[in-house]
Amino acid sequence: MRIKKDKLTFYTIFLTTSCLRFFPTKLIHLIGKILGYFLYFILKDFRKRALSNLALAEGLSLSNKQIKKTALKSFQNLAINCLEYSKFYFHKDFSKIIACENPSKAENLYKKGQGIIFFCAHQSNWEVLFLDGNTRMKGIAIGKPFKNKFLYDWIVSIREKTGGKIINPKDAIKIGLRSLRKGKFFGILCDQGMPESNYTYPFLGRNAKSSTAPALLAYKTNSPIIVATTKRKNGKYLINYSDPIWPDLSNPIDTEVKNMMDRSLCLIEKSIKKNPSEWLWQHNRWKTQSPKNIYRKFRHDSICLIIDETFDEKNFPIEAFKEIYKDDNLYLISPKDKSIISENMFKEIIYYQEKKDLFRLDYRFKLIFNFTKFKPLKRHYLKLSAFEVLSVDDIYKYAMQHTSSSLQNLSFSDVLKRAICRPNTLWSENAS
Repeated sequence: MRIKKDKLTFYTIFLTTSCLRFFPTKLIHLIGKILGYFLYFILKDFRKRALSNLALAEGLSLSNKQIKKTALKSFQNLAINCLEYSKFYFHKDFSKIIACENPSKAENLYKKGQGIIFFCAHQSNWEVLFLDGNTRMKGIAIGKPFKNKFLYDWIVSIREKTGGKIINPKDAIKIGLRSLRKGKFFGILCDQGMPESNYTYPFLGRNAKSSTAPALLAYKTNSPIIVATTKRKNGKYLINYSDPIWPDLSNPIDTEVKNMMDRSLCLIEKSIKKNPSEWLWQHNRWKTQSPKNIYRKFRHDSICLIIDETFDEKNFPIEAFKEIYKDDNLYLISPKDKSIISENMFKEIIYYQEKKDLFRLDYRFKLIFNFTKFKPLKRHYLKLSAFEVLSVDDIYKYAMQHTSSSLQNLSFSDVLKRAICRPNTLWSENAS
């Protein structure tokens, strides 16, 4: 049944978009902008994540008006990308729509038999980087399979159209090492969140965990990293290569891996700042929580607690919040005359005087815990970027769903952990 459904989905997408191959690129981009406008309003969760990520990107310093405008354009960019798959599938001459501004920076190394690691990001249409690169050089890139095998195989056939090879992430290190030593290039999209990583970089003003695979491969094979960025201009794609970033093998591997990652991500960051609307803001780039630890509903990187004058810090689970969200941004909205002893635990404390001040036009918060009796706050923040607005009663309700034990004799901190965290993480059923 699943196979039939996946096949039907694929053929529906394929047949619906096949006619686009006859359309000029500029018309496809116009249709994409119209489609993206509607998707911005239809895809609520993706819209919320994009708005929140843009508001939290301190490196951009956008106003609320700019945040909404950039998020909308980002949806339009994504829609254009999706519509272009059919165009690329039937396309024969990519030189008419893709141009590399300085190909010699990589080609000269490739001709000498030197392996190269292309450090890339989800900018404009990121598929053009691999398509263009393989017209002059031969290489591999990582492609993460998704559930619909028919759709994924079709996309892989497009990516491999100019002679490259897409490999599975689980084989990346082994095949990557072998390919680099043979003088091929290895393309890696490096702007995705990696909660399990020990490496952190202040990406766009916020700490982001990233895979260190590009730098590790560079060090182990003495190959350079070239940061490849792209932008859309007048219906075409322009690609730019950075100067090669060579590993300094005289440094310890941990030191040099961090150095190379920092330098590479800095270049990606600068490129995104120039054209923020062409980056994939819908992606959860700053995620720090593993699905093994926290339930999906509560796995967010920007959490806000709202309290009122009845707040009692001695009986409030601030320590538990910090334990659960140790690497995430915690915000507090508090009455102006309240003294908060644990203020160093918060990214920011926002003080208010009247209830009307609670209705902030603030897109930063993805998850809100409302510890007041003021219920209209839920509707307000759900209209912005909050995926959930939880009350004390909600916390108890979820805790009861996640444990078979009684909650009667537990502290509120323990109840909170049972509501948010999976068993045998910060709590154990046997210890209840």
